[in-house]
Amino acid sequence: MDMKKRVSLELRHRSPTEVQELVLDNCRSSEGKIEGITEEFSNLELLSLINVGLTSVSDIPKLDKLKKLELSDNRISGGLEVLAERLVNLTHLNLSGNKFKDISTLEPLKKLPQLKSLDLFNCEVTNLADYRESIFKLLPQLTYLDGYDIDDCEASDSDGEGDGVEDEDEEEGESEDFEEEEEEDEEDVVAEDDDDDDDSGDDEDGEVNGDVDSEEDEEDEEDEEDDDEDSSPAKGEKRKRDPEDEDDEDDD
Repeated sequence: MDMKKRVSLELRHRSPTEVQELVLDNCRSSEGKIEGITEEFSNLELLSLINVGLTSVSDIPKLDKLKKLELSDNRISGGLEVLAERLVNLTHLNLSGNKFKDISTLEPLKKLPQLKSLDLFNCEVTNLADYRESIFKLLPQLTYLDGYDIDDCEASDSDGEGDGVEDEDEEEGESEDFEEEEEEDEEDVVAEDDDDDDDSGDDEDGEVNGDVDSEEDEEDEEDEEDDDEDSSPAKGEKRKRDPEDEDDEDDD
């Protein structure tokens, strides 16, 4: 897809003034130049043109609010003067994977006073002796070169200490909340254990009472059996005849 069409798609029915970030990676530029981006993108803060076949940045418009420009994996070898003229507030510039061979081709960047971070990975210039020392000397406003400062300390994602402090505060708050939840869970478990103990106590009482009742029932049954045995004639014992029965027989 060519760059102009890609710009139209990325607008998504918005006006250029509403766009703050524009990512056009992997589209195709015409004749190695920037197309479809005009000064109407006046509020643009990030522009990404990675691997679009650029050989020149001469057609980049004036974008006073642009802070981050991604130009990695193209074929740019010079002509950076235009960046210093039109992107006066640029803070981050990625030129990795381009054709820069000499430190002198980077001299125009001295005119970008806000430039904090410059990336030149996979450019031939990085093979020069004293490359890092020479770049930091040429561009004293730089804080990070290829992701590291002059003391070889790695750049943070936010490039600032404030965000780190906020993150630590958030982590502490989360840990405190987690501890409170754990305490609440422990209290709930203790309460459930107490309820279980009470229930088991009731069950034991019920079992004891049940045993007592069953024993009493057995005793009652035994008493009833004894009474029945006492009231019934013993086995083998003949029934005594009443005198009245004998008299009746004589009359007959």
